[in-house]
Amino acid sequence: MNKADLINAISEKAGLSKVDSKKALDGFIGAVSGALASGDKVSLVGFGSFSVSERAARTGINPATKKSINIPAKKVAKFKAGAELADVIK
Repeated sequence: MNKADLINAISEKAGLSKVDSKKALDGFIGAVSGALASGDKVSLVGFGSFSVSERAARTGINPATKKSINIPAKKVAKFKAGAELADVIK
């Protein structure tokens, strides 16, 4: 499912126009992105939680040249599914 498909699904399920559904989705993405950028955690009870995790610097191997490379530390977004979502996926 891509963004357009998700907007169509939101429109059908919520009874909103596609324009309003796109605004709602963009607002959700913006709010979650802003919260994660400031180091906050976003929890949606039953659905899951978004958080930021730090990956330590490490040494890797370039598959093309087989030489060692240094991979710098970075922050990554994580999603952990909630109980209700996990039950639906089973």
